[in-house]
Amino acid sequence: MEPIVTNFLYKNDLPDDLSLGSVVAIDCETMGLNPHRDRLCLVQLCDGNGNAHLVQIAKGQSKAPNLCRLLEDPKTLKLFHYGRFDIAAMFHAFGALAAPVYCTKIASKLVRTYTDRHGLKNLIDQLLKVDISKYQQMSDWGAKDLKAAQLDYAASDVLHLHSLKEKLDAMLDREGRTEIAQNCFDFLPTRAKLDILGWQDTDIFSHQ
Repeated sequence: MEPIVTNFLYKNDLPDDLSLGSVVAIDCETMGLNPHRDRLCLVQLCDGNGNAHLVQIAKGQSKAPNLCRLLEDPKTLKLFHYGRFDIAAMFHAFGALAAPVYCTKIASKLVRTYTDRHGLKNLIDQLLKVDISKYQQMSDWGAKDLKAAQLDYAASDVLHLHSLKEKLDAMLDREGRTEIAQNCFDFLPTRAKLDILGWQDTDIFSHQ
């Protein structure tokens, strides 16, 4: 059974007086999967205490000072699932590169080598025994007024990341892969920046 969540919806930026602690789960909703074409519509955040804070981003908006301050804060760890996309989307929108970061998809791929199923829904189901709905995934996030079902879906994408990190950290430690995972997390903001700068489909480490 999922915990009861309170959703707080803001326009354009986080409130000046909001504190989300030292570890914040973050996810984004966009109009599509191409950051150069498809605009950022919603950024959702969770401090791990059962509340979701959602920031609706206006079309053409290029500044969100409080959100960007959090993204760049070296004392705040940002949790993502497939952070490569979310970090790139926010960097493209605001010019703020999130760091330090942790990605549950990367952690899963490093330690759950017995499966090829590393999606968020699968991770939450397998590691936390919680079934989340993905019904709203393909909805119109650019709408002026978001529906309650959309906000609940968006919240579900960040609600469980703290618990997933705890589970995955234990598995990484057990398999002796904590250090290599951290090295990957440290590089992730640069990988996302490379995507935006035009190297999204190029393996710069390959011989050719």
